[in-house]
Amino acid sequence: MNGLLLDSPPFDVFGQMALDEALAKSKPAEFCLRFFRWRGAGATFGYAQRIAEVERALPAKLARACTRRPTGGGVVPHVDDLTFSCVFPARGELRPTELYRRLHAAILAGLRGAVAGARLAESGGRGAPRGSGGASQCFAEPVPLDVMVAGRKILGGAIRRYGETTLYQGSLQWPGARERAAELEKAMAAALAAGWDLRWARRDAPAAVLDAARDLEAKYRSADWIRRR
Repeated sequence: MNGLLLDSPPFDVFGQMALDEALAKSKPAEFCLRFFRWRGAGATFGYAQRIAEVERALPAKLARACTRRPTGGGVVPHVDDLTFSCVFPARGELRPTELYRRLHAAILAGLRGAVAGARLAESGGRGAPRGSGGASQCFAEPVPLDVMVAGRKILGGAIRRYGETTLYQGSLQWPGARERAAELEKAMAAALAAGWDLRWARRDAPAAVLDAARDLEAKYRSADWIRRR
């Protein structure tokens, strides 16, 4: 499969979520990998979570700059993490748990040279996170197939399907991740290419997708979206 490494401008949490949704709804034929460039700190929380509980769980500064993700999972602070997303065609041949397994197995192969002791959490039970409605802290509550180091979750993500297109949103919470972004991004992209048989080309995010994201950004800033539960 052809793969696109997409470069995009810096955004805050609202713009980042809007861009992921816009890209997924554009139904790309390629496997798209995008590493976020951040404008300010913030936090995201799972689609099914309750905002009152999320606000109690977050520091006040992050609670003022948080939004609901289109995907599931728990509360994720975006302060010094390496945040990324994958958008790719998946026509129902694999369940979300199997997609989660394939993605994390490939990413783990890339991280092993940079993060000593990284491994996948043991399988069994639920796999790809969907969110429980509570204010679970994503990185305090690992699920099977998350990436772990010495019993601590360092990488997790969540999946949502838009028809035959899959959106995966992931976060690497590891000391110095942003300072080492160039090294880590190169390793992760190479590992995904090997694991998914991808041939990468680097492109700017399409102008039409950026335009759609600007329109969607109002949704992710709105109380109707953020406080829907």
